[in-house]
Amino acid sequence: MAEEGADCRLECINCKAAYALSDTRYQCECGGMLDALHDLTALRGKVSRELFASRLGAKELPYSSGVWRYGELILPIEDKFIVSRPEGNTNLYRRRNLSAWVGVENMALKHEGENPTGSFKDRGMTVGVTQAKALGCKVVACASTGNTSSSLAAYGALGGLEVLVFVPQGKISLGKLSQTLAYGATTLEVRGSFDTAMRLVREVCARYGVYLLNSVNPLRIEGQKSTVIELLQQLNWEVPDWIVLPAGNLGNVSAFGKALHELKELGLIDRLPRLAAIQAHGANPFWQSFVDDFQRRVRITTPETVATAIRIGNPVSYEKAIRGLRWTEGVAAEVTDEEIMEAKARVDAAGIGCEPASASSVAGARKLAQEGVIKRGDMVVGILTGHILKDPETTIAYHQGGLVGVSSRQANRPIVIEPTLQAVEKILEVKL
Repeated sequence: MAEEGADCRLECINCKAAYALSDTRYQCECGGMLDALHDLTALRGKVSRELFASRLGAKELPYSSGVWRYGELILPIEDKFIVSRPEGNTNLYRRRNLSAWVGVENMALKHEGENPTGSFKDRGMTVGVTQAKALGCKVVACASTGNTSSSLAAYGALGGLEVLVFVPQGKISLGKLSQTLAYGATTLEVRGSFDTAMRLVREVCARYGVYLLNSVNPLRIEGQKSTVIELLQQLNWEVPDWIVLPAGNLGNVSAFGKALHELKELGLIDRLPRLAAIQAHGANPFWQSFVDDFQRRVRITTPETVATAIRIGNPVSYEKAIRGLRWTEGVAAEVTDEEIMEAKARVDAAGIGCEPASASSVAGARKLAQEGVIKRGDMVVGILTGHILKDPETTIAYHQGGLVGVSSRQANRPIVIEPTLQAVEKILEVKL
């Protein structure tokens, strides 16, 4: 890997003020968000498709990681600081019946739920925790609806750091809470929403010098860029027409847009796909702003959706996400909880499986196809952000018809029978 800090600095996306990469800061003096800005001119002679191909199949770190394989574009740092499980190397799935249901001829699903803790957050966390170690930090923290806390708890433990997480009380699935507790994080259940927890963790980090690892941290975003880089390498650098993804705190929308812009500037791709950011109807502030051409920033005080991972009313990466859509001529859309859960049921029944928030990408692609925004012949990649076991309560409730306001049209209800061969035979007669 490159020498720490080489060819990279922090820069404000608004006033362009520059800071050293070693600065422990998350926003500019002017209040603007920070980018990790790579020297793309210097990198043009260093990175290539062939370089990344030569690292495929590596058995040892750093290149066994689907993040650090692209280290020059992520974070130049000495190998000794890297905290990795490893992560990335997630699969692409294609199912004709899913493509047909969505309304396109060619749709692939990239499953980020195959990361070590079951979500895409591991890609950003390996980079954030690595930087924390390089800076000599002892304590790291985040606010979370569940996936971020699970990931930080795991990577913090791996790196020997104390982990402090803030979660909204009663609004985190048991699957995610169990991970956070099991990995040893000090877990604070905050009375209020995710946005309340986010405000509190920022205050705590500012006052006590704790290293913050939400997506407001620009290095978290750098790690999440690797999803797109790996995706394009899996497609032999054939650029899809659309990348459709769930949108909650907007870190991935920000990261994907930045990655695509940089890859185009470096000549690794010759055009940009369009991004489609999909929100749940009850937690759709970004979509509302998009409809108004971002003339006003919408915030939702009490966001509500069964897709807990995107139940966010005041997304942190708002400005960077706007930039990502504008770079890619992207769009935002909203889908209902019923649409999300039907899409999830179809992804699950195809043998792939995902958490509810992940399915918003599939539901969103279907909706955009019905509206004619996505064309039938377009090549589409949907991002599945989390594992099917992340939110088991919601999955079971759907199949048992127990989700309020949601019609379980794809329900697979359990069948209670007497313990007899005849009872089983009756079921088999229907099924077979």
